[in-house]
Formats: sequence, structure tokens, C-alpha cells
Amino acid sequence: MIVSIILFVLIFGLIVISHEFGHFLLAKKNGIRVLEFAVGMGPTLFSFQKGETKYSLKALPLGGACMFEGEDGVSSEEGRAGEGSFTDASVGARISAVVAGPLFNFLLAYVLSLIVVAFTGSERPIVQQVVEGSAAEAAGLQSGDRITRINGDSIHLGKEVLLLSSLSKGELLEIEYIRGEEKGTALLTPIYDSQAGRYYIGFMGVMEYFRCNPLEVFQYSFYELEYLVEATFKSLGMLVTGQVSKDDVAGPVGIAQLVGDTYEDAKPYGISSIIFSMMNIAILLSVNLGIINLLPFPALDGGRLVFLVVEAIRGKPIPPEKEGMVHLAGMVVLMLLMVVVLFNDISRIFTG
Repeated sequence: MIVSIILFVLIFGLIVISHEFGHFLLAKKNGIRVLEFAVGMGPTLFSFQKGETKYSLKALPLGGACMFEGEDGVSSEEGRAGEGSFTDASVGARISAVVAGPLFNFLLAYVLSLIVVAFTGSERPIVQQVVEGSAAEAAGLQSGDRITRINGDSIHLGKEVLLLSSLSKGELLEIEYIRGEEKGTALLTPIYDSQAGRYYIGFMGVMEYFRCNPLEVFQYSFYELEYLVEATFKSLGMLVTGQVSKDDVAGPVGIAQLVGDTYEDAKPYGISSIIFSMMNIAILLSVNLGIINLLPFPALDGGRLVFLVVEAIRGKPIPPEKEGMVHLAGMVVLMLLMVVVLFNDISRIFTG
């Protein structure tokens, strides 16, 4: 249990530091004064001052903050004259400082993917076995076929095929593949399985693992990142449309439990298995955090971007007090959502 908590704190801390460092770096580059660089939330456990910035470690490892001079009314004694204020910087400078946080999450995810793929390899979308009586068999697909496109979208990883299959609503699929030296196309309609409550294409395995050469490490690391971005957006879409419920959403407690379960599963295979398993979780969480922060919701980076884009279009900013009220309302909603998710996480522990 203690090991799981430590691993969770390390993973979440790395992701938060990466995010806030993106804000910090671009703010400094554009002459915006950074008052505080904080990791965590709540009471301060440890802090020190270096130059104009206070660096803090907070008690709750659930987030972080990079506080700019003049943002949301925050000001220092030295900054009251306006020098280095966030509001006095150009729109482009402010946009870059806000966007940098999520972008650094994607950068962290890609760097970690490079390490994982370099040491463990990746997988190609090659059919391992076709289920007898399935839609895939009826369409003439065979084991050994390499899937290259589905409905015009390029396929690079077997998990992309599995994602499309799991989200299928029974629509017609055009599958392009390579068999030996020849290309082929198959049209099929996934078959509904009433017991599983979903549609199946009919592949029994569609992944072939392989070791990557140096060029393929960069290539397949990008494919891994691309897949996670796509899967995250599709999951968010399903949440909005009600295809998944609030019970399918995990908060900090649920993530900590995932870390613990993954650690226990990987432990029998040695330290390297634990390290790469934790890195895979960090990649997933970093992509998720980057995307969620770009959503156009008040108090998130995406919400702030909306106001900055409006300012760029109309040539003058929204009154700061009005923007502050919107972000405050958004923060309240986010806190309420966090409480709901936390309650669900704890409920699952006692009922699961």
C-alpha cells in the first residue's frame, strides 16, 4: 500500500511539474513575472524564494499552480506598477504561456513513450486469428493480414483496431489490408454479441509485437501518442453522450488504486516490468491531463484561451472582473465534480 502511494505521488508529481514548468518557461521567456511555482494543493509543506519566484510544495498531491503577476488580481508589491504583469503582456505572449502547460504534458508523454518503445518495442496491426463464423471470416480476412486502413483512416497499431471494434455500433466497415505482397479491401458489418452487449469484427488477436530500430522508435512512439489522444477524445465524447457513466470515471483515489493494482501485477516480473508499467500509466495520465486542460471550460487553460482568442479578435480584453467571475464559477463546478468523483472512487473500494 505504501509503495503504491509513493508511486502515485511520484507519477502525478512528474506530470504536474511538467505541466507547470511549461507555463513557467514560456512566461519567463515573454517577460511575465511568475510569483509562485507550486506543486500540490492546500497547506504549504516547504517553500523557498529564488529571485522573483516562490517555489512551494503543498500537502495534497492533486495538482499545482504557476501564478503570474496580475492574473486574476494576484499581485506582488513590486508588480503593482504593472511591470512584468500578465495582463500587460501581448496577447500572443499570454496565449503561449497558457498553451505551454498542456503542450509540455504531450512532450513528456512522447519522451516517456520513446523510452518505453526503445526498450520494450511496439506492435503492428497483424491479424493473429479469425473467429469462425465472424464478420471478418465472411469478408475473407485471414490470419497474417496486416490492417492498414479502416474507413479511410490509417491504422498503425493493433490497439487502434480494438478501439474501433469496441466503439462499433454495427456500421459498415471498409478494411484495407496487406497480405503478402498484395493489397486488398474487405467490406464487413460487425456482428452483435448479446451476451457481451457489443459488436465484434471477429479478430482473435490483432497485435504482433516487434523490436523497433532507432527510426521506428520515434515513429511508433508518435503512433502511441496519437492513439492515446484519439482514445481520450472518444472517451470524452462517450461521457458527454451518456455512452459511459460517471462510474467509469476515475479520480485521484481511483488512479492510485490503478497504480497499486498495476504494481502488484508487474511485481512478479521484476523491477524493469514495474518501471515500464508505471511509465505507461504516466504517459496515459499526461495525455489525459493535457487534453482536459485544453477543454474550453472556465478555470482550465482552455477556458483562459477562449478569453484570449476573443481579445485577439475584438482588439480589447474582456473586463478582468467579469473574466474572474467566470473562472471562479468554473472552479466551483470543478471542485464539486472532484468531490463527486472522489465519492465514487471511495464507493468502488468498499463495494468492489
